[in-house]
Amino acid sequence: MCHCLGYVIIMRCAQTAAAAAPATQPRLKKFQVYRWDPDTPGDKPRMQTFEVDLNSCGPMVLDALIKIKNEIDPTLTFRRSCREGICGSCAMNINGGNTLACLNRIDTNTSKAAKIYPLPHMYVVKDLVPDMSNFYAQYKSIEPYLKKKDESKQGKEQYLQSVEDRQKLDGLYECILCACCSTSCPSYWWNGDKYLGPAVLMQAYRWMIDSRDDFTEERLSKLQDPFSLYRCHTIMNCTQTCPKGLNPGKAIAEIKKMMTTYKEKRSSAV
Repeated sequence: MCHCLGYVIIMRCAQTAAAAAPATQPRLKKFQVYRWDPDTPGDKPRMQTFEVDLNSCGPMVLDALIKIKNEIDPTLTFRRSCREGICGSCAMNINGGNTLACLNRIDTNTSKAAKIYPLPHMYVVKDLVPDMSNFYAQYKSIEPYLKKKDESKQGKEQYLQSVEDRQKLDGLYECILCACCSTSCPSYWWNGDKYLGPAVLMQAYRWMIDSRDDFTEERLSKLQDPFSLYRCHTIMNCTQTCPKGLNPGKAIAEIKKMMTTYKEKRSSAV
């Protein structure tokens, strides 16, 4: 009986303390989000403002977008998947910079609205979803896979690589193809149909320097035209905006060096 009475007293004290505690003040943050549905007749691009209480929201911009979609407006459309900066699905322009919403922390300054747009200079499918068709077609064009002239060992674990040669791929293979770098490049904005862009060129370089690949010269020969490679003017927006901390600008510069050697070799052969 004493134990029961003690339990009741403890519970009543806890309830009294909870009632006396001041309520947590909401921290309302405004999010201005780009909205447009091309399938809705008469709909025009606009910015829509949502208010989110940061006390009941995760720390990342993607958390806020998910909260808006779940609790305020289920028609808001965006891509997301891993929430770990691995898949690249949630790439968008946040407060003027291209980044991943899952890695971008919410600015806790509630007096300043967060502005969220789709990746710039790409066709918009709906709201924050860009059309990646051209980007993926360009990636496919560089044949991003190991190519061997002697395929007799295909399917067998015979393509060995030294530790030193493997280290050359560091800073290249980590690219998640989020397109943040390419869509921050002015050259890609104006020549996206011909210029391959930083992300695709960095992946082309990744295969060019792979010691197991036998088609380096053939890969270089495909980039000789005036646009595929040479529209890069070393502005370096690509390196500055990469959410994975990679350096596409350096990779493009290395391809240009390789191209010089390749052309000199061809000239001497003639």
